[in-house]
Amino acid sequence: MSQTVPNRRRARQLQVKGIRVCIPGRKQRKTTVNYDKRRYKRKNRIEIMFGRLKDWRRVATRYDRCPRVFLSAIALAATVINWL
Repeated sequence: MSQTVPNRRRARQLQVKGIRVCIPGRKQRKTTVNYDKRRYKRKNRIEIMFGRLKDWRRVATRYDRCPRVFLSAIALAATVINWL
């Protein structure tokens, strides 16, 4: 019970900001959580992409301190990953 109350508060805070829930609730939950099933399935693609970006040591350890150079390194890594 102690964990569900903060989760409800967090879900309400996200709804106020206009963010939709894309993770389903647990099966044991008494009330069902409405979520976007299509988004939940597509979320996996994003997680895989972040995993591949972390394989690039330069991006994972953030050697570049300048934000512009760091974002260009991410763009380069993403381009190479999608190209291969």
